[in-house]
Amino acid sequence: MARPARESAPWIFWPFAAVWDFLAFVLRLTGRIVGAVLGLVLMAVGIAVALTVIGVPVGIPLAVLGFLLLLRSLF
Repeated sequence: MARPARESAPWIFWPFAAVWDFLAFVLRLTGRIVGAVLGLVLMAVGIAVALTVIGVPVGIPLAVLGFLLLLRSLF
């Protein structure tokens, strides 16, 4: 079981540690290959949504989340 994000990181880095712990939790549930495919899909959808001017606030974080999920599944 992973340590809570608040205990493993200084308080200023807690939001980043929480996102990283969430991605680790998703990968434990789904597995590395499904996580990589899900990351690629989220990146593609995020980029497609970001191509529309009105969807940029949603598309960029979605693409970043997909990239982080893909990165986490590779390493």
